[in-house]
Amino acid sequence: MFAERYQRNLGTMTPEENRSLRDFRVCVIGCGGLGGYVIEELARLGIGQIIAVDGDVFQHSNLNRQLFSTEALMGQSKALAAQKRVRSINSEVEIQAIDHFLTEENADSIITEDCHVVIDALDNISSRRLLERHCHSKGLPLVHGAIAGWHGQVGVIMPGDKLFDQLYPEGAEKGAEQETGNPSFTPAVVASIEVAETLKLLLGKPGILRNKLLTIDLLEQEYDIIEL
Repeated sequence: MFAERYQRNLGTMTPEENRSLRDFRVCVIGCGGLGGYVIEELARLGIGQIIAVDGDVFQHSNLNRQLFSTEALMGQSKALAAQKRVRSINSEVEIQAIDHFLTEENADSIITEDCHVVIDALDNISSRRLLERHCHSKGLPLVHGAIAGWHGQVGVIMPGDKLFDQLYPEGAEKGAEQETGNPSFTPAVVASIEVAETLKLLLGKPGILRNKLLTIDLLEQEYDIIEL
């Protein structure tokens, strides 16, 4: 069963590396545009444990881009939809749904030391700063992704790096998504890169985007790595 399910992973990773994914625990903060694709891809890779965190429910405006959003799920929990989807994809994956937004009060109980990587699939700056602080306090790597219209960005934040101090001015609360909207393809691209960076972190592969920011312009098909 293992060989058949993960056959197309091989070559990208060894059978031993693929089997080792069962031992990892990844926490995804946000189950919407970015988070839906991230969770889907983690489950298909064979990550053993996924924590899906989101206190939001589906709205009609989510249908254009959020993978787990369907017309039948309007008003229902995004985290619980993620859980149901993962169970239908890969019964070997343990998925925990946390139907709450990340806050100062619950961050310590959600972001725990037994996680191996935390993935940022949020849509606002204040929550990202909170997430970065708690990952730093727990000594956990954080994979950042953000989207806005045709554009996206990805970076890897190790404890103490404080990437968001460099990206966002003091007092900024809203990301560019609020003004530009998002089509379906931008979160799919950015989420896939976030998952690739997560896999490299878990398996100790070289070339992670630490102290770097990958910027993506899908309109002009320009991809740049900024050294930070």
